[in-house]
Amino acid sequence: VQLQASGGGLVQAGGSLRVSCAASGRTFSGYAVGWFRQAPGKEREFVAAIRWSAGTTFYADSVKGRFTISRDNAKNTVYLQMNSLKPEDTAVYYCATGLRIIVSSIRVPSSYDYWGQGTLVTVSS
Repeated sequence: VQLQASGGGLVQAGGSLRVSCAASGRTFSGYAVGWFRQAPGKEREFVAAIRWSAGTTFYADSVKGRFTISRDNAKNTVYLQMNSLKPEDTAVYYCATGLRIIVSSIRVPSSYDYWGQGTLVTVSS
């Protein structure tokens, strides 16, 4: 599975941005897809995830109510809609996917087998 993340950019605080994660090589069916982010000097942290088949979503507390993860079956793509962005949301955003990830592990980076290259999101104050 190859993942291609895109859609990052520069946005002012309070603005919105949507990042995308497209898969090639196979479909996401049966997989979980997660978004993680890593700011300079910080560890990679969980942002959101979706279990493809069930559509169940999971969010970090820091983004709940502001970010929405969704999927497009036809395009084999996962989106992360980010609203009310804050400067502390600035980071490289990575998408990742893995098979048979249990709910208790869905926020753990090591649970995922495949990673995209990352896309930079910069939020100016």
